[in-house]
Amino acid sequence: MSLFDFDKDDAKTRYDVLVADIHRHDALYHRHDNPEITDAAYDALRRELNEIEEKYPEFVTENSPSRTVGAPVADGFSKITHARAMLSLGNAFNENDVIDFIDRVKRFLGTHSDNAIDIFAEQKIDGSSCSLRYENGVLISAATRGDGQVGEDITTNIKTIDNIPQKLPAGAPDVVEVRGEVYMPTASFDALNKAQDAKGDKPFANPRNAAAGSLRQLDSSVTASRNLKFFGYALGDMSAPIADTQMGIRERLSAWGFSVPDPIAVTSDVSGLMDYYERIMVARPDLDYDIDGIVYKVNDLALQERLGFVSRAPRWAIAHKFPAEEAITTIREIIIQVGRTGALTPVAELEPITVGGVVVSRATLHNEDEIVRKDIRVGDKVKIKRAGDVIPKITESIEHMDGSVPFIFPDCCPVCDSEAIREEGDVIRRCQGGLICDAQAVERLKYFVSKNAFDIEGMGDKVIKQFWDEGLIKSPADIFTLETRDKTSLTPIRNKEGWGEQSADKLWDAINKKRDVDLHRFIYALGIRQVGQATAKRLASHYISLSNLRTTLDHDALLEIEDIGPAVATDICAFFHEAHNIDVLDALVEQLNIKNFEAVQTQEGVFTGKVVVITGTLTQMTRAEAKAKLEVAGAKVSGSISAKTDYLIAGEKAGSKLKKAEDLNVTVLSEDVFIDKLT
Repeated sequence: MSLFDFDKDDAKTRYDVLVADIHRHDALYHRHDNPEITDAAYDALRRELNEIEEKYPEFVTENSPSRTVGAPVADGFSKITHARAMLSLGNAFNENDVIDFIDRVKRFLGTHSDNAIDIFAEQKIDGSSCSLRYENGVLISAATRGDGQVGEDITTNIKTIDNIPQKLPAGAPDVVEVRGEVYMPTASFDALNKAQDAKGDKPFANPRNAAAGSLRQLDSSVTASRNLKFFGYALGDMSAPIADTQMGIRERLSAWGFSVPDPIAVTSDVSGLMDYYERIMVARPDLDYDIDGIVYKVNDLALQERLGFVSRAPRWAIAHKFPAEEAITTIREIIIQVGRTGALTPVAELEPITVGGVVVSRATLHNEDEIVRKDIRVGDKVKIKRAGDVIPKITESIEHMDGSVPFIFPDCCPVCDSEAIREEGDVIRRCQGGLICDAQAVERLKYFVSKNAFDIEGMGDKVIKQFWDEGLIKSPADIFTLETRDKTSLTPIRNKEGWGEQSADKLWDAINKKRDVDLHRFIYALGIRQVGQATAKRLASHYISLSNLRTTLDHDALLEIEDIGPAVATDICAFFHEAHNIDVLDALVEQLNIKNFEAVQTQEGVFTGKVVVITGTLTQMTRAEAKAKLEVAGAKVSGSISAKTDYLIAGEKAGSKLKKAEDLNVTVLSEDVFIDKLT
């Protein structure tokens, strides 16, 4: 069964799982340098997310991974706010995706499909992104990507990398930001892991993790010993331009002393791009650094400026990823995991196998229909692919073992023995135990302390499970009374195996630091079904305070909030009307300072906060370009005229919308006036 055999509710359920999983993996990758899945597996998650968003665009919110970048900075580092956001790239996985990318560029620019546009192609370095800022020719700061807006200050460590210029030549602009990738050469990585083994320390999984971990050392002498290198490939904040093309940027960076990867290509022909892609893929094993694909960029910087950005990525660039790797192994066992919403998910325990340098021992089977469709059995030889759900997925059964029988999916929860029901038309079987099911309760607590919720350092999955099993934490509020209760306990935490006085004090400090919490984080942490980060922020910005949310909540009023539909509104109301949840909220309010929502102050402009509609044919830019510029200016672009509309931008051959705008006394702007107000 494919995704699009599912009904909308099924798709929404899967979508919410994907959003949570991708954000979790973003934190593991960008913040902790400890990814649990391969790039190919991560890319597959994003592909599945994109497929759902294409079919159901109403699901997309500001919290979607398609609109966010990286992860918040880690503790222990100062923060640097990027003068220009460090965004990510969209992905292509085959030639058709590359063709679609070029077609989208031409449509946005209003260029005839036969007109040639030069594309710059270069290797996609698999390292750790960072931005170097030079003022008056001197390197003054360096920052990681972070969440795209704010990164970690790694200036001291960056200055230990010997191929990064400390000064720029005379004639460089007063302000220059060079962006690129810090990487660890293959030979250095091998030597580092041999040294790790000799000391009895855990080896690094791959050069990317080693490079990122080395950059985050609080002792810069450790960073200096790791032989890191840097490739420059882009610019950030600039006080003056240095080139007209992407190729020109590369040439100038090289002239300034930055290393740049070779070879590159510039071509307007898709076949030329594919030739370059194949050539680099063949050469990949012989490179002294890791790459995971090719990046294509519109070469003309003026066109890049026109194309601008969408969500988390530029319209003028895309990453063409190399194929995922596959392997064959044996299924030892099929186990059932129970999530916080009661969903039963089958997972295959595998004979461990190394796939492209990563040891794989588990793979998702998604749901019972997938097991039947692929006829997966314990003992089977199966093909696994480093792509798929949270862990790699099984693509097919290669061989049944003698005596193997089809797997019987349980109709009872393996944790609480409650009935597990699969509703008609649903692909997911859910435990009906609710709050009596330990698995659901534990998963909800894990969600409560997760990165995008309360983000309590030191209270990870194992600690939550330990405290749950020992009866120390049964509800979210118990987390914040734990220290007080622990002081009167005959068996304090500091005396438990694996704990000590210092680790216990660190946990109390971490918990107490989170007693002041932003309203949107608090709402997200509650784990309301279908309420992700963006919806939580929308609720916070609408209701301002928790008290107002609880006392004035109304289903019909919720529908007036952007991106909240009937199903989401129903789930929100159900949560706040359930007696147990009210008890949980009351207990939390006693322990926390839940801060009222405060809107981020932005530079005011004509269109900031305004509702704008575009009609007719624009002659100086495409409608897509106009919409993008309005969104950057802080406007909400709508498709229909109403009494809430502030401006109608009327191009040539404006029709019924112009008449309706005039009837409603909506301000009408010509294209020329619109452009004048933008500048």
